Amino acid sequence: MDIKALSAVQKYAASRPATEPNASQGGAGDAFQSLARDFATTLQESENIAKAAMTGEADPHALVQALAQTELAVETAVTVRDKVVEAYQEILRMPV
Repeated sequence: MDIKALSAVQKYAASRPATEPNASQGGAGDAFQSLARDFATTLQESENIAKAAMTGEADPHALVQALAQTELAVETAVTVRDKVVEAYQEILRMPV
C-alpha cells in the first residue's frame, strides 16, 4: 500500500467522528422524541380511561378530565405541525 494512501485513510478515520452526530449532546431531535412520547402516552391514558368509563369502572369526572387533556394535546400537536409547515414553506420561498 502506498504511504500517501495510508496517510489519507488515517486522516479520514480521524476526521470521521467529527462529522457523526454526538448522542450525548441531546438536541432538538431528543426534545421532539420526548414530546412525541408524551403525546402518545397522553392519548393512551385517555383511551384507557374512556374504556373504563364505558364499562362503569371510571367516574365521569375522570373521563371529562382525560378528554380535556387529550384535546389540549391534539391542539398543541396541530399548532406545532402548522408552524413546521409554515417554516418549511418559508424556506422554499427563499431565493437560492
